[in-house]
Amino acid sequence: MTSLLLAALTVAGTLGAVLVWRLRRVLRATSGDGLEAADAVLVVGRALLDEQATAVFRARLERGAEILSGGLAPRLIIAGGRTGSSRRSEAAAGRDYLVRLGVEEGRILTEEGSTHTLENLFNVRETLRSNEWRRLIVVSDPLHLARISALAEGLGLDYRCAPAPAAPPRRGSARWWLRAWSEACLLHWYHVGVAYSRLIGSERLLSRVT
Repeated sequence: MTSLLLAALTVAGTLGAVLVWRLRRVLRATSGDGLEAADAVLVVGRALLDEQATAVFRARLERGAEILSGGLAPRLIIAGGRTGSSRRSEAAAGRDYLVRLGVEEGRILTEEGSTHTLENLFNVRETLRSNEWRRLIVVSDPLHLARISALAEGLGLDYRCAPAPAAPPRRGSARWWLRAWSEACLLHWYHVGVAYSRLIGSERLLSRVT
């Protein structure tokens, strides 16, 4: 893939400096945004384990339920289709988990057609437009928020990011730093892909990310 090759070349060409810059963005974003009233809370999906929500996904869902109960939004959307070998969607598993927590099922919407974060946001944007809703509070684990923010801006969404601080891995652990660097790489790849698509004037590629 051209954008992936270009991303690797820019990292090599800057002796890794551009990746360190992206990492700083990932770390700054972990605290999230100041929250304001919104039309919906969006909890982005996470791959299931044995058909059940993982600890990371449960932390995201619990944070979303907390924001919902606080009155900042009237509804909660869970995004995520079937991924891997799962027989049910991430959104369906998330809905069942929230209902067990006591969240009213009528306040939960599901988006079950997406398989990754960009598709989560892209598909939910269509839900917002069809219902004339405007602002989202997007919930995920802290290290995921920089990439969510970049994708949401690219899609023209009015959003605020809210971290789920209880999500593993433990802050400062080796796994946490590995995830941070992974997110920096994915964030860089996204920005290079958008820049390349604009440079060559590809409406087809841009339509997938903007």
